[in-house]
Amino acid sequence: MILDTAPFANYLGLFALICYILTLLPTILRIVFPATKKTELPKFLLKYRRQIGVIAFLFALGHGVLLLNKRNFDVFDSQTYSIYATGVVTLIVFALLAITSNDWSIKKMKKNWKKLHQLTYFAMFILVWHVIYTMWGHWSHITPLGVIGITGTTILFIARKLIERNKKS
Repeated sequence: MILDTAPFANYLGLFALICYILTLLPTILRIVFPATKKTELPKFLLKYRRQIGVIAFLFALGHGVLLLNKRNFDVFDSQTYSIYATGVVTLIVFALLAITSNDWSIKKMKKNWKKLHQLTYFAMFILVWHVIYTMWGHWSHITPLGVIGITGTTILFIARKLIERNKKS
């Protein structure tokens, strides 16, 4: 009997996405919904942002490993790259962020740490594409959660940036 790991891999992907969204929310909530500054949720998320981000990476790594194993990754097939590119790029960004999510890296990298961690916003846009493209035509019951979660977060991020830009001018 061969065990189908795809459903478990999809749940790991969803958990990774949820944890990742939680890392983005503190700043988005503070700027888009200023009343949330007084609540405990943004404070809690901000306090544990790096740990939640590392957990997101671990879930994403498990998601990727299980799916690559199931689908027999073929480096000589060009279609492989179109299917996996968004996931691999996102996983590389998550790996860089996870590896440097510690006090030692912050001290050593100084201003460059913050610049590196701006890659998280690049990953956010890639993830919108990743979730929609890789699940196109074979959505499961959890796919809408992922699509709504990452798309909604991305829209709120854009609103945040517009608010910040308007405050500067």
